[in-house]
Amino acid sequence: MLATLKDAQGRDLTVVPAAQIDQGIIKAKELLKTAVFTPPECKAFSDSNAQVPEGSTYAAGTTVSAEEKTSIVVTVIALKNAQEMTGQLEASQKAAAACSNFTIELGGQKITTEVQQITAKTAGDQSFAALGKQTLATGETQTTLTMTGIKGTLAATAVKAGPAVTPNDAPDLAQLIDAILAHG
Repeated sequence: MLATLKDAQGRDLTVVPAAQIDQGIIKAKELLKTAVFTPPECKAFSDSNAQVPEGSTYAAGTTVSAEEKTSIVVTVIALKNAQEMTGQLEASQKAAAACSNFTIELGGQKITTEVQQITAKTAGDQSFAALGKQTLATGETQTTLTMTGIKGTLAATAVKAGPAVTPNDAPDLAQLIDAILAHG
């Protein structure tokens, strides 16, 4: 399914091997164990984004634009239990509302994060989108737009990252998500 998708500029998505996805999930969980969040309740925002529900089947694809200095990662999860993913989505929505500004201390580095929930819809029964801007102590910034759609037992998330990502990128991500959810 992912191998047939193209981004808004017509670039094919490159499918990420399952072993590489698993390694990424393991690394994310390990990093989160040592991270210090201020305020502490904002850890839920990062936790919910590093979880794949038990027994689910998943895949990911990516595309990179050197010209725009952006990357897009699309994940699709076939759920055994749609309620668990719905719960994670609701946790992300609550955390985004409560954690519009928080810091993460990780490996001696302090990262300030601003999160803005945006209005964006997918063809899913449920949708969520948020724009996040991370600023390192050096002043370097990275912006990510994350969008999720859930339809039945199929969930899709698209994340676009780069220095100039804005809410205006949401329709491009919704198009990718909707193409996946059409298979549900």
